[in-house]
Amino acid sequence: MEALLFERDTILAAFWMTVRLTAVSALGSLVLGTLLAAMRVAPLTTLRGAANVYVTVARNTPLTLVLLFTGLGIGANLGLTLSDDLATNNFWLACIGLTAYTAAFVCEALRSGLNTVPVGQAEAARSLGLGFVKTLALITLPQAFRAVVAPLGSIMIALTKNTTIALVVGVSEASVRMREMIETYGDQVIEIFLGFAAGFVLLCLPMGLLFGWLSRRMAVSR
Repeated sequence: MEALLFERDTILAAFWMTVRLTAVSALGSLVLGTLLAAMRVAPLTTLRGAANVYVTVARNTPLTLVLLFTGLGIGANLGLTLSDDLATNNFWLACIGLTAYTAAFVCEALRSGLNTVPVGQAEAARSLGLGFVKTLALITLPQAFRAVVAPLGSIMIALTKNTTIALVVGVSEASVRMREMIETYGDQVIEIFLGFAAGFVLLCLPMGLLFGWLSRRMAVSR
């Protein structure tokens, strides 16, 4: 407990990094996942095929490998520099990897939501002269989002926990600080572990309650 109090500012900074990783990656994965879901139901075979390949590869690839690819492949070998500051550059590379990975799961959740929308609604929209994009944006996607609020919440909670793997690209988030503190305060391992576990519970539990409330609030009557 003494270690947690002594390193309070360091711990808060580490969890703030976790929150930043989660927020940026969540926004990016929602945007990319929505685009992929639209491609999965597009009338063009090439778009459906490309999205299907992306989702299949991303969902079956360990996140550690994805982050190593963004950190070593894109960052080191291809020389992609998003910031002159090394720590900030590693942060953005980690966000790219987390976004690319999580977007595949967002896509599948949204695709299941699109399947819950009655086909007749899309047919009615086309009979009124609306194209695929307008039908998707105005009619089917809004209903799909409402239908999959709870699954999206689970994906966001998983994303929060997945940020612990960002250490492979040199991002000092909560799990890195926990390991450093365990090495420094070896006689307080249990207290340190329980303290960091409580921190993640405080991050994830409100998200679960919020998405559960939104799911009930925005439920679509059939």
